[in-house]
Amino acid sequence: MSKLRVGVYGAAGYTAGELIRILLNHPNAEVVCAQSSSQAGQKISSTHTDLIGDTELLFDAELDFDQIDVLFLCKGHGESRTFLADTKVPSEVRIIDLSNDFRLKAPGNDFIYGLPELNHEAIKSARKVANPGCFATCIQVGLLPAARAGIIKSEIHTTGITGSTGAGQSLSTTSHFSWREGNMSVYKAFTHQHLSEIGESLTQESGEEQVINFVPFRGNFTRGIIVTSYFESEISQKQAYDIYRDYYKDHSFTHVVDQNPDLKMVVNTNKALVYVQKEGNKLLVISIIDNLLKGASGQAVQNMNLMFGLEESAGLKLKASNF
Repeated sequence: MSKLRVGVYGAAGYTAGELIRILLNHPNAEVVCAQSSSQAGQKISSTHTDLIGDTELLFDAELDFDQIDVLFLCKGHGESRTFLADTKVPSEVRIIDLSNDFRLKAPGNDFIYGLPELNHEAIKSARKVANPGCFATCIQVGLLPAARAGIIKSEIHTTGITGSTGAGQSLSTTSHFSWREGNMSVYKAFTHQHLSEIGESLTQESGEEQVINFVPFRGNFTRGIIVTSYFESEISQKQAYDIYRDYYKDHSFTHVVDQNPDLKMVVNTNKALVYVQKEGNKLLVISIIDNLLKGASGQAVQNMNLMFGLEESAGLKLKASNF
């Protein structure tokens, strides 16, 4: 088949840069339009400097829908909804939105929630996909098997630490190097915006609402998320492993491991690693991802592959490093 023609709307940010990096090396896709109002006419590699020598493409001021098979929306939260309300996108152009605008079920929302571990078959026939949030992805891969199996017997207590790229490219007080280096802080305790989509997914799997007490941290590293969740459960550790491994046996990127994982095992990959440990009457689940890949751009390409019937791992066989 001919290569998929890809357009990127809002192509100057972190997630767009990672998306373009993946797509430049994708065997079945070609970036034909990278829109950026602020950088129009400039080389993509002048903003995404890791792409020097990889592409001579320029940022475009506008999108040309006649040249696009699939459109990735990489603008900030709220901007995708405005763009789609103001822009007539041809029905044959498939859309993958990386913002939070369409992740929640609502009347008139025709986007499929794009967590492959949850909605694998529905994504294959979708014309519009809402890519999950980074914390939401990491937390859900740690909890979905337990929710489906009905083994959660208490409230869920979750803690997660994310790298500075999770805050996006725009500067804020807490994203400066001088603030982040050697520092950590709690933010949005019990109120994080990803809780709603996590709740919908857990209800989808379990048939009932789950109470999640989530405390997120800002970490003093660039990329990656590590999450710990625990809850009361009557099953043994072996039973837990069997449940988790069975749930993920047909999924390309999520792996249940038998060693306590660390971030360097997933950074710069599209992998999610999950580890379970039973202590007394509590089951501890550790899940880790790269927030820019499995938590954003890599998962978006994974969804594109599913939507167009490509090998799910096409363009995503990325390697981590121990160094």
